[in-house]
Amino acid sequence: MDELAGVRAVVTGATSGIGAAMAEALLRAGATVAVASRPTPRLGEVVARHRAAGLAAVALPVDVRHPDGVEAAAAEASARLGGVDLVVNNAGIGMVTVNRRFLDDPRPFFEVSPAGFADVVATNLTGYFLVARAFARIFVEQGSGRFITVSMSHETMRRGGFVPYGPSRAGAEALSLIMTEDLAPHSIAVNIVLPGGATATGMIPDDLPEAARRILLPPEIMGPPAVFLASAEAEGLTGQRIVAKDFDAWLAAFRSEARPSA
Repeated sequence: MDELAGVRAVVTGATSGIGAAMAEALLRAGATVAVASRPTPRLGEVVARHRAAGLAAVALPVDVRHPDGVEAAAAEASARLGGVDLVVNNAGIGMVTVNRRFLDDPRPFFEVSPAGFADVVATNLTGYFLVARAFARIFVEQGSGRFITVSMSHETMRRGGFVPYGPSRAGAEALSLIMTEDLAPHSIAVNIVLPGGATATGMIPDDLPEAARRILLPPEIMGPPAVFLASAEAEGLTGQRIVAKDFDAWLAAFRSEARPSA
């Protein structure tokens, strides 16, 4: 419970799905977490539930599509938490916003409306940029900080019928790689975490057949990598792309390589 005592984290899109799972894992490991989400009643309900369980959650209302709101939220998080050590860039919307039947009836990119394309990119890519930009300046001033970028498999990025979701996540991953280089001189870490398969979140259509739903990964699979990347053990680790379903093997290899030879 105290592995992350003293760690101050911000998780965007933290009221459902992957974001909620990562926020809860960080909280249960002892971190203080600003639960960032659009200002809806659900945000208050989620934070109240965490606090009732004795977890150090605070509400951070923000719409990641709006630059001024993101800047204000970053300043608020830093003030309320006394600084920020970790930001999880996760807020996003999925293919269901442009095609509710994208799994069984994928549509070609030229049938996607410009408005639908722009909406997904505004959240999944521009939102990542705005959040990273705002908190990076806080990290540079502090002289420390860590980012986790939530991504998805490269195969999904290239899959037919996955415009605009695939390009938006590919862009966010490219952004993360460039952030790694730009922030290295400031000792700020940037790492990518992805589930490693389709995950049971609100981005999956409600009418998905039960047989297909049974093979979905649980969003909680993203918790252990998040806790590790927030921990003292991950100090100095940057530029990694961690697949959550393979995390145990990845961590064993990391610890083996990090162990001094006899």
